[in-house]
Amino acid sequence: MVVVAFDRGEDGELFTAYGPTDQQSEERAIRMAKGLASKHIGVIAWSRDADPALGDYGPPTTLLVSGDVPDME
Repeated sequence: MVVVAFDRGEDGELFTAYGPTDQQSEERAIRMAKGLASKHIGVIAWSRDADPALGDYGPPTTLLVSGDVPDME
């Protein structure tokens, strides 16, 4: 589970203001994202199934989105 917070620069573009940070559980990721939501333009908590040894990564699953965040690719 990963949490990332975003702010907006003077040019209007979103930039990473916090993270990405790994969290040990969905509950912890959601709790952290909710705490960051009042301090940043946008926050996202997400997870994905992965097997780094094989380079195999599944699609991201959004756990929580608040505010403005970039599109996940």
